[in-house]
Amino acid sequence: MSTGFVLPPNTQAYYEQVWAFVRQIPVGKVATYGQIRQALTAPEGISADDYQLSASRWVGSAMAACPDDVPWQRVINAQGKISRQVGAAEQKQRLLDEGVLFTRDKVDLDRYQWQGPGQSEQPIQGLLF
Repeated sequence: MSTGFVLPPNTQAYYEQVWAFVRQIPVGKVATYGQIRQALTAPEGISADDYQLSASRWVGSAMAACPDDVPWQRVINAQGKISRQVGAAEQKQRLLDEGVLFTRDKVDLDRYQWQGPGQSEQPIQGLLF
């Protein structure tokens, strides 16, 4: 049974997996927090229930702490929107600059959502999962 929000046992290792995934998102594409959560496996010692409950937040925390080489602007919420946060206007502008269009402040996920490694013309390297 789930105990509520938990932290990954090795936060840095989990964050690095998130960043490795996000670095692979091509220009002009986006991924959602939940999509990234699903692409990564639960760390050892975390139940599937706790992982499902907490991991999207872990992804958000990883993105808030990401290094400069991570294209953070390409991660949006499951509704195709930019989460309300400091930097939201910059995130939208960066996506617009990459050719991602918005309709009523939403990205068309059918058009712009990246389907993950192997779905890009760019080579996929260095993933930790």
